[in-house]
Amino acid sequence: MLSYVIRRCLIMIPTLVVISMIAFGVIDLPPGDYLTSYIVQLESQGAQVTEEQVESLKRRYALDQPLPLRYVNWIWRIIRYQDFGQSWNWNRPVAGLLAERLPFTIAISLTTLIFTYAAAIPIGIYSAVKQYSWGDYLFTTIGFLGLAIPNFLLALVLMFIFYRYFGVSIGGLFSPEYRDAAWSFAKFWDMMSHLWVPIIVIGTAGTAGLIRTMRAVMLDELSKDYVQTARAKGLKEIRVILKHAARVAINPIISLVGWTLPQIISGEAIVAVVLNLPTTGPLLLQALLTQDMYLAGSFIFILSALTVIGTLLSDILLAWIDPRIRYDKEA
Repeated sequence: MLSYVIRRCLIMIPTLVVISMIAFGVIDLPPGDYLTSYIVQLESQGAQVTEEQVESLKRRYALDQPLPLRYVNWIWRIIRYQDFGQSWNWNRPVAGLLAERLPFTIAISLTTLIFTYAAAIPIGIYSAVKQYSWGDYLFTTIGFLGLAIPNFLLALVLMFIFYRYFGVSIGGLFSPEYRDAAWSFAKFWDMMSHLWVPIIVIGTAGTAGLIRTMRAVMLDELSKDYVQTARAKGLKEIRVILKHAARVAINPIISLVGWTLPQIISGEAIVAVVLNLPTTGPLLLQALLTQDMYLAGSFIFILSALTVIGTLLSDILLAWIDPRIRYDKEA
């Protein structure tokens, strides 16, 4: 198991290098350079840019060097100083913007991921075991609705219902009195009381899709010979379902973790705008609209890295759940 994990980590390194090259290509793609855009932005605001400031920025981002050296400088500054560059639109370091919003994004994403799998797996198993029952039809209908309704539309509907009939605003992660307050247990509890809204809104589509996948795989496993053999031996039905069929059927669900995590983080952009969430989603959207290249490129790099890390985690989970899955260097 340990050697399998080490080999998977070694494979991940060149993948991240290629991803970083693509992300830097996005940063370097627009005509001209970032410094020119930055100077134009400052001058449009009435600020004076001195020659010393220009030279300092040139040295910082190696703008007087060839493309390969600029890439090496960008990667080195990220590794050594955690410097992802300057956001021209916000006139702030990208690392500072990410540090403010990334913890909220991670909190929402992980809780949504837990909610998605905790709801989808048992419902998918129930729908397969009770095929064509009223419960199966009910969850199938809910699943299709979850796939069909856009997340942002569901957010708007929930906001209207709660404000219209209960007089409560469910937008944001904090109540007005805690929004700018220092962290305390009361502020944390207030955040937790608001967290269920984005979890349900963002996780609805993913949960519906996983329910359909789990149901289909579970139905296939229940019809196989090893399940019939386990029943013929007199094992209890709950043991046959959970220990034999479900243990194999869950493999495709676990393998989707690598794609689910970045989809949740990137897919919540419009929902975050609608619900006024202090996450990275609105930043990513604004960076793309305003061509804030360092901010957009950093997001591309982080989301792609999350895909690779999520794939690694899913492979490790699969190897732990199913000992038959191992890295075969002769394959």
